[in-house]
Amino acid sequence: MSGHNKWSGIKHRKEAQDAKRSKIFSRIAKAIMVAVQNGDTDPETNSALKLAMDQARKANMPKDNVERALKRGSNSDEARIEEVTYEGMGPGGSAMMILCATDNTNRALTDVKTALKKNGGKFVPSGSVSFQFEYVGHITTTPADKDAAELQAIEAGAEDLVWDGDTLTIMTRAQDLHAVLKTIDQETVNDAKLIYHPTQTVTLSESDRATFDALYSAVEDVDDVVAIFDNVA
Repeated sequence: MSGHNKWSGIKHRKEAQDAKRSKIFSRIAKAIMVAVQNGDTDPETNSALKLAMDQARKANMPKDNVERALKRGSNSDEARIEEVTYEGMGPGGSAMMILCATDNTNRALTDVKTALKKNGGKFVPSGSVSFQFEYVGHITTTPADKDAAELQAIEAGAEDLVWDGDTLTIMTRAQDLHAVLKTIDQETVNDAKLIYHPTQTVTLSESDRATFDALYSAVEDVDDVVAIFDNVA
């Protein structure tokens, strides 16, 4: 029986890992499709596509999945993927910016509203919490030469630099993300994307934190949700 229980545990963890990987691949595929729909299929001239392709490479996304997303994005007969942003509030003054990529905005809106309402959150109109965030470029890199990396980033237009051990986080204005990214050795880049960065954070009580974590997880599980940004410390 103990052997059976051990196998069941391994199987459950594998299924959870597979589901998480599938969700990541789905999000990257949508990012690729949106980038192609808004530009072209050349990552050298389409910076949004280059970011998505870099994410695919770092996530070890299968080549077939990438090519399928490129093909769907460039196929005018395919349903267009739209990017939409919703706003939500949670316990203790917590706020969320919820990014979706979807071929059905009515479905995405309904699913996000339902996830918020059923898990202690509240859907709020556009502008209700977005003023608490800045839309900025966010790059994390692990450079070999720390001083040179800082200097290059600053000269290219970085707004802020934060070290965490050997990892450097570079904040830029949204329009400067790609210019700064080009100055960095791509092999050292861990991540690069546009994010909603909170201008102030809130600290939640233990009970509110538990509610918020469950709320965040429920919203994240919505198929059309590709990213969530919050103001929780």
